[in-house]
Parts: sequence; C-alpha cells; structure tokens
Amino acid sequence: MSVLVKGGTVIDPTQGLNGVFDVSLEDKKIAEVSPEIKSKNGQEVFDASGLIVVPGLIDLHVHAFWGGSVYGIDPDITSLSKGVTTALDAGSSGAWNFSAFRNHVINKSRTSIYALLNISTTGMVFSNDGELHDLRWLDLNNTVEKGLSNKDRILGVKARLGRVQSNKNDKQALKISIEAAENIGGFVMIHIGNSNTPITELIDMLRPGDVVTHCFHGFGDGVLDSTLDVIKSMKEAQSRGVVIDVGHGAGGFSFSAAEHAFSEGLFPTTISSDLHINNVTGPVFDLVTTMSKFMHLGMSLNDVIARSTQFPAQTMGLKDVGNLKVGSNGDLTVLRLEEGKFIFRDRLSTATSIGPNTWAAGVSVTANSRLSHVLTVKDGVIYKPWLPN
Repeated sequence: MSVLVKGGTVIDPTQGLNGVFDVSLEDKKIAEVSPEIKSKNGQEVFDASGLIVVPGLIDLHVHAFWGGSVYGIDPDITSLSKGVTTALDAGSSGAWNFSAFRNHVINKSRTSIYALLNISTTGMVFSNDGELHDLRWLDLNNTVEKGLSNKDRILGVKARLGRVQSNKNDKQALKISIEAAENIGGFVMIHIGNSNTPITELIDMLRPGDVVTHCFHGFGDGVLDSTLDVIKSMKEAQSRGVVIDVGHGAGGFSFSAAEHAFSEGLFPTTISSDLHINNVTGPVFDLVTTMSKFMHLGMSLNDVIARSTQFPAQTMGLKDVGNLKVGSNGDLTVLRLEEGKFIFRDRLSTATSIGPNTWAAGVSVTANSRLSHVLTVKDGVIYKPWLPN
C-alpha cells in the first residue's frame, strides 16, 4: 500500500523537524519526507493541512491482556484507534500466563505490543489482592526462561511496589526483579505509591534504563514530600539514566504533584497513560489526552511529542519506531491542536488522606487547548478513529 500525507506540520524531535512537509509511505515504511511530494497513481492521499503529523505514538504503560487480566482492554480499540501504534504492556501477565497473552492478544493485534513480565508468575489476573504478598509467587528461573524464549516481545520485568500489592516484600521483590531483568537483558519498571520501604531506597536500587512509573501520584511517600527527598532522589536517578515515567492511571497522577515537581525542576522522561479497564472512560481516556494535560502544565508541544515518541522508543530499545526517518516503520499519527475550554481531571475520586505524607488528588482543571486524534497510519495502513474523542 502507498500513502501520502500532505501539507501537515511535521514534528519529529529525533531529526529536529518542525515545519510543513509531505510524508510518503511505501511498503510499510517511511519512504520520503520533503516539502513537496507529487502523488502517484493509486496512492491514498490524506490532506493534513492545518494538522500536526508526528511519529506513531508510543505508550510506555498500558494493560492490554484483555480476557486474561482484570485490567485488560483491547489495544486496537483503545490505543490504535487513538493514535498509539506501539505499546508496552506493564506486567499484566507473568511467566505462567504470558503464552496466553502472546497467542490471544500480541500475535493478533494490529498495534505493536511489547511486554514486561510481572515478577509475580500470575501477573495481574486479579485486582489489588497482593500479587507480591507471598514470595512463593515469584519464580526467578521461570521468569528468566520465559523472557529469554520471547525476547522479541518481552523487554524486561514489572514489579508493583505498594503496600496493597507487595506489603513488606517490596525490597525483596525488587531485588528479584533486577536479577531477572539482568538475566533477560532487559529493564525493570516499578510501580510506586505508598510502599512499605521508603521510595528513595527503592529508587536508589535502580539501574540506568530502569523505569519508575506513577512518578506524579498524589499519595504518600511521593513528590509532594515536604522534605523534597523524593524529588531529589528522582532527579539524581534521572541524571544517571533512570526513566521518570508518568503512568497516569486511575489514581497514579495528580495535578498538584506534577505542578510541585515541575517547580522543583523534575520533569518526566516519558509520558504514558497506564490505560486499563477502570480509566478508559475517564479520567485517562487515551494517551493523547494525557499529553494534553502536560501541555496544560506548561510543557511545549515539541517536548510532549518527544516524550510520547522518541524517548519511549529509546527506553524500549526500538530503533525503527518513534521517528519519521526514511526506512523506519510506516507509523505516524495525525493530531489537531484545538482551542477552547476543556476540563481535565486527574483521578475519579475526591481528595483522599491516607497518612501524614498524603496530598490531594481528584482535581479538575480547565485548559485553553488540547490535542485530539485525527488519523493513525500503522505499517502504511490508514486507520481513522473508531471511538469519539
């Protein structure tokens, strides 16, 4: 299939592109990016005048194991239809059920799905019932074996390190996760929020390339700590190559926390949605809405695009996505920048108090602009929105 996207404002941070260009796609690849490309017979042409053309969006945190995890949702319906061409499933499956995830979802999806194995062999088949409360659920050898036999899709290990998920086992679970990831040759992503071990100790254990998600949550032991120890720890970790990820989720993001972190010079490396069954109808909706929230917080359009394309691709070790270079995958997303009054919410519940270091979440803000999804091109094939913005 041959596709030509004409006249859009092309933004590709990897090449420093920010201007009006045409983009041609041939045989599932980016064929040319030039100020003027003539259409050919039989070529599908899309007029992107007045719109923004970016590399296919990459969501570093989703839950796509639909039918196998209580959090799972169909990625083609909820991600591809909203501009995401590549997504990383963050621990929905473990060593015992990854094969089902691969056969049922990954191999059948048009969205490119990669995975982090949950260090719990069961993955997230249930909700907040504590998959790491019992260390017998952690099987280092089985996890490594499954990772090595699926290296084309498994990029590392995920561990949820909160009192609900791991209780007093958080530090031990992280040690095992790091060992597993080292043997697989991948990275670790940790979910933070109300952990038993101080979050600064857990962050200090991470290696360059590892990921901290839910970095701007509004609960205890987070960036709103009045001592600023958490922010200092995250900034130091980021400086040595640890990825500071958003992971919005149903309760993993707070406007108050993000504003405070920004004021202290801590910004996300990557913007991700943590899209799952409990937030796809709000407050997350999709990655594009999450990107819009960070523009409202003061980040530039170029920075938001980089954190949703270039940097997730780097984190995942993928060279042929996250950019519009000739020869790269034929993935791109067309967006519209809308002006008006738009209400964004950080979480569904009202302000909550859990302890002395717990701050408000459940905030609504009114923004003057937002990004909306117009069109997705995946492997050179055009997909228009299937769900309303």
